[in-house]
Order: sequence, then C-alpha cells, then structure tokens
Amino acid sequence: MNIQIFGKSKCFDTKKAERWFKERRIKYQYIDIVKYGISRGELTSMKNAVGLDNLADPKDQEYPLFQYLAGNDAKLEKLFEVPEMLRTPIVRNGKKATVGYCPEIWKDWD
Repeated sequence: MNIQIFGKSKCFDTKKAERWFKERRIKYQYIDIVKYGISRGELTSMKNAVGLDNLADPKDQEYPLFQYLAGNDAKLEKLFEVPEMLRTPIVRNGKKATVGYCPEIWKDWD
C-alpha cells in the first residue's frame, strides 16, 4: 500500500484518519493542502476516483459560488487555486481514493 493523506492541520477527520492508519501500523504520507497546495495531476486523479462534486467542502464559505461555476473545468480550476475548499481528508491508495473518514473502505484496501 502507498497511502497518501491530503488534509488540513485543523481538520478533526484528518487527525482521525491519521490515527486509524497509525493504529494499524500502516505507513502513510501526510500532505497539508493548506500549507503545500496540491498539484493539478493529483487533483485530476482524485476527481477521476471520487467525482468533482465530492471534492468540494459544502461547509466552506465559497461553496455557494463554486456550485454556480459553469463547467467542470472552471470548478476544478477553483479547487486548484483555493485548496482550502477541498473536503478533507482525501485518502489515496494508487488510483483509489476516498473523501472524508472512511475506515470501512480503507480496511479492504490491500
């Protein structure tokens, strides 16, 4: 397994996801998307795995504007420019990915 956790340092679910992998002694790489951002390639890969609308955090203050952007390219560009709008944690294992705290899915990854 090659686990990557994309999260925010103040996100409770991100901390829970890290704890879940630590307790099972599964190595992972943590990327703080607020501090380091996210590459277009990673964002596109995540979009392909979970869907564009699942990536945006409905609790973010800019979410209403995000919904009214015309076309997926504009929405993807907005998430790339403002990674704080991403719902976290985004946990990726190769081409597979989840958004949010999803231990029921992670336990089946091998």
